Amino acid sequence: MQPKQKILIADACQSDAELISFCLTQELYSARTVSDGHAALRTFTEFKPDLVITDAVLPGVDGFQLLRELRRTSNTPLIMVSSKTEVFDRVLGLELGADDYLCKPFDNRELLARVKAVLRRYQPHPTQAPNLSLGKCVEYPDLIVNLTNYSVLYKGETVEMPPKELELLYFLAASPNQVFSREQLLDRIWGYDYMGDTRTVDVHIKRIREKIKNNKSWGIATVWGIGYKFKVTA
Repeated sequence: MQPKQKILIADACQSDAELISFCLTQELYSARTVSDGHAALRTFTEFKPDLVITDAVLPGVDGFQLLRELRRTSNTPLIMVSSKTEVFDRVLGLELGADDYLCKPFDNRELLARVKAVLRRYQPHPTQAPNLSLGKCVEYPDLIVNLTNYSVLYKGETVEMPPKELELLYFLAASPNQVFSREQLLDRIWGYDYMGDTRTVDVHIKRIREKIKNNKSWGIATVWGIGYKFKVTA
């Protein structure tokens, strides 16, 4: 019997936290709740969750700072839930490394669907595992992206990338000079059932560009009004 996947819920509103916890436990997840950011950091180390759900507004350490702290040492998936519905807040959450952002109030069925989608992306079904052993690797001057062992070498140095950043980089680099729309990239990398918007692609491209700079013979190019391509010059 597979062990239950563990989910840490950080929400200052006790009723919201209890409702989320109830919905998750009904789906056979193991849930633990905390009411402030400091407790979330302590519990994260001890509980070792498979997923974190946090409100943006928390006492002590808010949800955005909590996300910053977790991303320094962990790629554990995180969903941010908040009554902050402005585009700025949603984009900030995604740029800091959130895997999804859900505005309150939300339907519990939507939350469960997003939880399942995020966990599925980070923990593929065993039937997908053989695909990772096919020796998938692309090489360019100063850049090697290896999908077999999920590694990136840039100018001889290892670059740390979360799985989705690496998969996005590999997908583009494996099809040089081919233009992909944001919708196509969402479908290929996140899956057709992903409920986020195309801004997710932009955020991940921005993070990749911060870690590897365009080479004189290659680079990630924006195709305005369409999407992106891995531009390679002869």
